[in-house]
This record gives sequence, structure tokens and C-alpha cells, in this order.
Amino acid sequence: MVTKSLLRALALMLALCAGAAAGGADHREFDATLHAPYHGDAAGEARTFTIAFDYPQVDAAQLVIWGLDLLSADGRVAGQWSGATSLFRDPVSIDVRWDGMAEGAAAPAGIYRVRLRAWSRDENAAGTVGPDDIVEQGWDIAVGRVVAPPMPPFRMLPRHGAATSVAPATASLPYTVFLGNLHSQTGHSDGGGELTNCKSAQQAQSALAGPAEAYAYASKRGLDILVTSEHNHMYDGSSGTEPSADPLAARNLFRSGLDAAARFNAGNPGFLAVYGLEWGVIDKGGHMNIFNSPELLGWERNGDGKLLADILTPKNDYAALYQLMRKRNWVGQFNHPARSGQFIVGGVPMGYSEDGDHAMALCEVVNTHAFSVNTSETETRRSNYELACNRALEAGFHVAFSSNQDNHCANWGASYTNRTGVLIPAGSALTQDSFLDALRARRVFATMDKGSQLVLTANGKLMGERFVNSGSLTLLAHFASTAGKAVSSLVVFEGVPGRNGTVMELSHAPSTTITPSPGEHFYYARVTQQDGNMLWSAPVWVTQKAVVQ
Repeated sequence: MVTKSLLRALALMLALCAGAAAGGADHREFDATLHAPYHGDAAGEARTFTIAFDYPQVDAAQLVIWGLDLLSADGRVAGQWSGATSLFRDPVSIDVRWDGMAEGAAAPAGIYRVRLRAWSRDENAAGTVGPDDIVEQGWDIAVGRVVAPPMPPFRMLPRHGAATSVAPATASLPYTVFLGNLHSQTGHSDGGGELTNCKSAQQAQSALAGPAEAYAYASKRGLDILVTSEHNHMYDGSSGTEPSADPLAARNLFRSGLDAAARFNAGNPGFLAVYGLEWGVIDKGGHMNIFNSPELLGWERNGDGKLLADILTPKNDYAALYQLMRKRNWVGQFNHPARSGQFIVGGVPMGYSEDGDHAMALCEVVNTHAFSVNTSETETRRSNYELACNRALEAGFHVAFSSNQDNHCANWGASYTNRTGVLIPAGSALTQDSFLDALRARRVFATMDKGSQLVLTANGKLMGERFVNSGSLTLLAHFASTAGKAVSSLVVFEGVPGRNGTVMELSHAPSTTITPSPGEHFYYARVTQQDGNMLWSAPVWVTQKAVVQ
């Protein structure tokens, strides 16, 4: 006779095996980054591109197939490289040398695009992978003498706690800029690793440094805002499902994080500690931040069938999650989004819904390497997700760009100079409410340089706004730098929400006047500094009315 205790033991064993397998699959993610020096070597235009590959938690040796294209401003191919390499457990780096030549002659001066496409497959498997597994990264580089666009004078918006010195302006905007890192982890999930031994795929809750330590570290490094966004399904201490987990302990750990943020804010006015959630998994999912949930969301149950969360949110059901977020007025961010295979609604990747549009305010356009141990703000492994964010915009999402670090090691905000700039009305305190109001208004910009700002206006209306227009439309890109850094190139982009098409370059001038065609449009600006660091404004959304004759 099979006893109840034996049945329970068998169930527990099966759950453990399934949890381990699911946990591994959930967070197996092929990662590829491209470092393309903006300027050539001291002796000329030649330079070395560095490609880095990593595949945490993969259980079989992989063959990585990669291709690198060098594209001129008109889209012509100026150089191509390709190859394949083995990858298993340890990261792999490949250097690609470009001699500065194109078609047998010195490459003409201009802004070029270096584009990486890479994918992996099991070395012992036949065939290739589908498009869902392709990683694409792209960065601009300068070749020769590039004539910078004449930027209009702009008085830098006041920076919290810092003096500014820039050219005077004819007008200013009534906002103060607060700089934040809106994506990081601590020991409450799989972050907070000691810098001497922090590697990819850390065990959940294995690090001692929690949110309190993270907030203290970030505030001393000059940040104004730090969001610790813990993986929602690791509150059981596992990347899979822990059958013996105590639901009360999981919920209490989450509440302790909220309390840690509240205590730090009470004792450190002028700094905002935010304790949020990174909801979802990579496999058939997609990670997103939820900045203001007061409750733990999840789908896992222990061996007794008890939910290891406060609220059941079915795994990978983004339509249901968006609906809940809209109902509760929660604010979200797409984290390191892929162009395909993630955030599926109605069978469509990056699928649009009105609920999702209401809930999702940001899209991460740049992310520093998650397991960087750099503390001098010089990390070279960075990922660019502009193409994926453009897909969200074309799908109809009203999202602004953010730039974060996804720190899993104990170097919150210190791996690079990138930040998300949040515009708070002048005279208003930085609080959870004013921060969330700014996100809901899409009043943010993304920057790879903490000393620079980019603000877009349209007929005097601030980026992030949605308005009806008739007649001409003047788009004006405002740039300023505390260090006096200059602009190398500027692009104003145009797209159509709901078209699900391609965002196009509209102009390379800081002031652009057009008369849009009747219908819906969005516009945003991207600046590249002469040091190669980039900034993205938030979009403006314009409903253009036809002129009645």
C-alpha cells in the first residue's frame, strides 16, 4: 500500500526536479554585447571592435554564430565580418580589427553604424535557431572629421544638489533633474554579490547585501534615485520553485524591502529609495519592472499548494498583468527587451493592449552588463535596445526611454556613467509620488553621460506630452553638458503608433519644422556626443488634424 507520506515525498521530489528544471530554463538567456570605440586609434581611423558572449545556466555547449556589419550613413556596407565560436559556462570575447578602409580606400568621413547579429545553438544539434533567439546590437562610430550640428543655446535644467555652468539660454524649463538607476537587484533575489566573487547566475538570496546597503551605496555614489527591483519569483530562495518554502516568509521578506526603502527615505531627504519588482522570466516571457506594487506578485506554489505571493499573477500572462496594473495604477518598465519573442499578448510579441499602454511608462534603451564589478564607471559591456523600444512605440505603447545598470553585484550605479534623468517640477520635493507622476507623464530622458541632458519640445510642449496639432510643427532638441561636451551627431526620429512598422530618421537638425500628414505620429531625438556617449529624449505624441480648406 502506498502511504500518504510516501505520496507526499514523491510529490515533493517531483516538484523539486521540476522546479530546478524550470528555474534553469526560465533564466537561460544568451547574451551578446558589442563595444565599438567611437574614435579610431591615435594613429588613424583603425580600431578594434570587441564582441562578448555569455550564456548563464546553459546546460550544453553552444555554437555561437555571429556577423558584424559596418554601415555608412547611407546604409551601404563598408565592412563585414563573421565567425563562429564555442561557448559553455565561461564568457567568451572576440576582437575584430578594422583597418579604417572601405572598398580599398580610406573610409570617407562620417557617422557609421556597427551592427552585431548573433545567435547560438547546441553544438550537437542540427539546423539553426529561429529569429526569436537572435541578438542584435548596434552602435554609432565617427570616422574622420564630422561636422557637428549647431545646437541652440540651452540653460541646463538645475541638477539636484549640483551647480551647473553652461551657456545662457533665451528661456528655461521649470523642472529639476534627478538622476537615477531604475533597475538593480540585491540579496533579496539574485543580486548584491560581493565584488570579489560576483559572477553570472548567482544563487537566489545567496548575498548578504540587501536593499538598505544598496540605497546607502548609491546615495554615496551621487545618485538621486535607486530602484531595487527584485525578481518576483525568487522570494522562496530559489530560481525555480522551492516546495518547502514558507509563504509567510516570502511575503515578509518583500515587506521588509518596502520598510527598508521607507526608513532610508525618512533619514535621507533628497534621495529616493524605491523597492520594486522585476516580474517575469526570460523563457517565453520578458522581464519588466513594477515600481509601486505594495504586494508580492507571483505564480509559484509550494508543495502544499500554497501561493508564494500575495496576489496570483499567472506566469507569462502579460495581458492579465497589464489589466491588474491598470486597475491598481501601477507603473511599469520594459527591461532589456528583445525585438521578438517577449511580452506576448494575443500571440503577438510586444503585443499592444490598452491596459498595457496605460501601465507601461518606460522602455530600457541601454543596460550595462548585469554582472559588472566595475566601480569606476568605465564598463565597456553595454547593450542597446533602441530597436526593441521602437517596436513598442510602433505597436502603440506610449513609453519613454530609460538607461539603467541592472546591477547584480554590489556596485549599484557605479559600473558606468549612464542614468535615467527624471524631471520633477521646480520647487517640488523628490518623493515616491512626484517620481511616479514624472514617469506617468513620460517626463524623463535616457543618458549614457550623467553630466549631460537632452530635452525635446514640440511647438513649446514638453517631451512626454500628447497633443492635437494643426498646421506646422517645430521640433526643438535642447542639449547641455556640465563638462562642456559637444554634440557629434543628432537624429530626430518619426514613427506612427499602431502601425507596427519601422521608425524612420526625419532630420539631423536640432530645429525641425514640418507639417505632419493627418493622423497619429510620435517623434524623439537622439544625440551622440563627441566622446560617443548617447542620449535619448522622451517622445512626443502628436495627433495631426487635417486643415479644412
